[in-house]
Amino acid sequence: MVHIERVDLNLLAPLAALLEERHVSHAAELARMSQPAMSRALQRLRDTLGDELLVRTPGGYRLTPRAERVQRQLRAVLPRLESLFAPEEFDPAVAAEAFRIAGTDYAQVAAPAVFQRVLRESPRSTLHFRTWHDAIYEDLDRGVVDLVFYAGPGPVTALRTEHLFDDRFVCVLSADHPLAERPEIALEEYLDAAHVIVGTTGERQTAIEGRLEGLGARRRVGLTVPYHSLAAHSVPGTRLILTLPARLLAQQRPDAGIRILPAPEEIRPLHYQMAWHPRLDGDLGQLWLRDTVRAVAAELPEPAPEGTG
Repeated sequence: MVHIERVDLNLLAPLAALLEERHVSHAAELARMSQPAMSRALQRLRDTLGDELLVRTPGGYRLTPRAERVQRQLRAVLPRLESLFAPEEFDPAVAAEAFRIAGTDYAQVAAPAVFQRVLRESPRSTLHFRTWHDAIYEDLDRGVVDLVFYAGPGPVTALRTEHLFDDRFVCVLSADHPLAERPEIALEEYLDAAHVIVGTTGERQTAIEGRLEGLGARRRVGLTVPYHSLAAHSVPGTRLILTLPARLLAQQRPDAGIRILPAPEEIRPLHYQMAWHPRLDGDLGQLWLRDTVRAVAAELPEPAPEGTG
């Protein structure tokens, strides 16, 4: 880089024009410069390269041997520089991106539709969905994943976040549960019961535990499972209460013999979001991926009302 650092790269365009036209006035017209400006550029180029470049002869200006070599090199280099600095384009139909996404299994509410649309519109691309873990936001920082879906407490680092949709919590009970015929469950009754805890972070269902802890309350654990997909099918025939987002429960299609009631009003709705690192703000492939996620989220149907399963 020693030689490049002492060169004004703004001289490349006048240099190419001068070597092509071999005439100051014509080169000025080609480069859209005034003739005096082109003359000054020629003198600076001569000083920089230590060569006359253009030599006057009875038949007009001729290129020096150095200028001929420079011209051959420029014909190879300038198209590459033009490509380097030209605005990027992204065509999903021909792109071969590797998109890395992470989230809990709640993502099944929207992720399959995202996967289908991405692979339909960008068939050469690949998708990698990674399991949620406590250091997932650090993975975003380190570039291990591109996009994270989450609910509950968001990242504390300087990541970009965007709201996708809301979901309400419902309670799933066995049809023969003592509270099954109630139109709703009061918080006191809710806390007295045993619960299925979906341990998305350790053995905590963070979106619910965080709300209850703010009230100074805790649930009594009857069963912990690591995935939402196990939870709904574990309720029939027990005295357990499972609290799930309504959209997710619609995806689970649990067995008959359950009752679905509104969660206590103290358990506020779930806000589902996506997060990414600011370095991906302008990446065209990532912009397209986030736009695809937004489109899918906007098309999600509302969850069905509570009732008997």
